[in-house]
Amino acid sequence: MSDKALGNELVFFHSPHTRSSSVLILLNELNVPFKLNVLNMLVEENRQPAYLAINPLGKVPALLDDGALITDQVAIYLYLADLFSSGGLAPGLSDPLRGPYLRWMLYYSACFEPAVCDKAMGWVPNEQKVSPYGDYDTVLGILIEQLRAGPYLLGERFTAADLLWATALKYCTAFGSVEPDPVITQYLARVTARPCFTYAKDLDTKLAADHEAGRLKILEAGEFARR
Repeated sequence: MSDKALGNELVFFHSPHTRSSSVLILLNELNVPFKLNVLNMLVEENRQPAYLAINPLGKVPALLDDGALITDQVAIYLYLADLFSSGGLAPGLSDPLRGPYLRWMLYYSACFEPAVCDKAMGWVPNEQKVSPYGDYDTVLGILIEQLRAGPYLLGERFTAADLLWATALKYCTAFGSVEPDPVITQYLARVTARPCFTYAKDLDTKLAADHEAGRLKILEAGEFARR
């Protein structure tokens, strides 16, 4: 299961249908035991002192491993895939694919996500030379060309990068942040067929329903108190 002796259980802070859902997918793919600490963001549990002491930004995901705190989706991906996959999901330091693997992990957070968010907000960089990613069309075109060679980001080698990208592309295409493209559609069909995606979807559906019920209960209690 793992190349690390699990003396201390991982503690994973999660809220459904957020970036932490992608880490939930990775944890299931790795078959790593962990303690799930769920935050109801509908009632701002992530803004309470107990969690802000862990992550002052009040964001998920966050991971605790024997006192070591790891935040940010990509950082957690890199940490877990290196630690637990025995080389299966993360090329080792001497592997020729290590550099390309790191490139695509960071391309997601440094280029793709900022470009997609800016586009969704209607923000267009004034000058390409001062933009951290250039422009949206170029960012997406580079990704599509890489996927076209397929079947995965690193060719025949399936890695944690595919779980990260498939989660993001599934969300972005569903909500119209990224235009549907046959290359992306085919890639998503290959990657999201893995059981870890079904696991995360089913769990998030249940958690989201519980959170909405909790939000409504608080609203009803407040309304009762005002009567």
